[in-house]
Amino acid sequence: GPSILECVEQKKGLLPRVVDEIFKNIKFSEDTSKYMVRLSMVEIYMEKVRDLFDLSKDNIQIKESKVQGILLSGVTEISLLDPAHAAQVISSGIANRAVGETQMNMASSRSHCVYIFTVQREITTDKREITGKLVFVDLAGSEKIEKTGAEGLVLEEAKTINKSLSALGNVINALTCGTPSKANHVPYRDSKLTRILQDALGGNSRTALLCCCSPSPSNALESLSTLRFGARAKHIKASPRISCKEDKYSKKHGATTVAKDESCERILNKLTEKLDDEAVKLLEELFIVESIFFDMSSVEAVESAYEDVTFRTISSLQQVVEELLATVEELKRENKSLTARLEAAERSDELGSESGGRRSFVCKILEDIVFFLPWLGSFFHINGVK
Repeated sequence: GPSILECVEQKKGLLPRVVDEIFKNIKFSEDTSKYMVRLSMVEIYMEKVRDLFDLSKDNIQIKESKVQGILLSGVTEISLLDPAHAAQVISSGIANRAVGETQMNMASSRSHCVYIFTVQREITTDKREITGKLVFVDLAGSEKIEKTGAEGLVLEEAKTINKSLSALGNVINALTCGTPSKANHVPYRDSKLTRILQDALGGNSRTALLCCCSPSPSNALESLSTLRFGARAKHIKASPRISCKEDKYSKKHGATTVAKDESCERILNKLTEKLDDEAVKLLEELFIVESIFFDMSSVEAVESAYEDVTFRTISSLQQVVEELLATVEELKRENKSLTARLEAAERSDELGSESGGRRSFVCKILEDIVFFLPWLGSFFHINGVK
């Protein structure tokens, strides 16, 4: 079909319509508010999160913050100026998606694509800040190998897609089967897809699902499975609420300077109870490097930032451990190969020693024969004379 830049008004898809509505509402909003709309686009390809605005970021880590919820560390965010600019930005991201050819589709999506719109509203009168997040996911379709004829890399892609869709089904099943008295464990961490969608599915949000069904009778089973999936998703219960960040020190009835200093002192004391001077200094450096910003007046924000840095440090250490384990496995394989070659060489030496021993035995017999030949000749000569 036509690209997002070529669509006429009547044939616009979901994304351009949503963008139009966002900017339309901003246009008719109160003059006392300032708005900023940002967009990030990633794809989940072979269980790796790739930045579609910066292809060098091909393994983005998923983090969780008590304040911000699920976030993508280091992902590119582009500020959108208007609907036309947004369409150009989205089109550039879509062009970087992974696609492949199968028997069912000449340009089959080989990944799940996630569009994250962040709308930030600042109310200038009382210095309040409200942030909303709108997450769209273009799911890659489940595939049956016998129909797509997938092999090689395309086959591995299909396996990964099907596995992540299965994980999504398990999450929705866990969310809809729990009882008020006893909630089920929700396996968000089973795939990158469900981890990114954790806030959208079970957090402070509303969830909508569009199911695509084929009209072909040959795809009846797939269509039935899709409808069942949608029916389960309808039972997800969520209670969204608006939460805003307030500039407490700009309120007319806000805290005095003394109270502000006491609050900051209390938080710093709370930190120093847990950490020594070197650890605090290291945290400050890590906050700057990782671009972590937090409100020093909020104990929860400080603790969340501390947890973020701790989690990132652990993640980097885990990556180093994984690399070391991979090196150890490689060394084990090399050691096994060298051991096999050494054993083969030893067997060859043993065979050489045995054949050398047989040669020595034959040579000894020949030497004995040569020694007795003159004596035998004399014996036969004497007997002949007699």
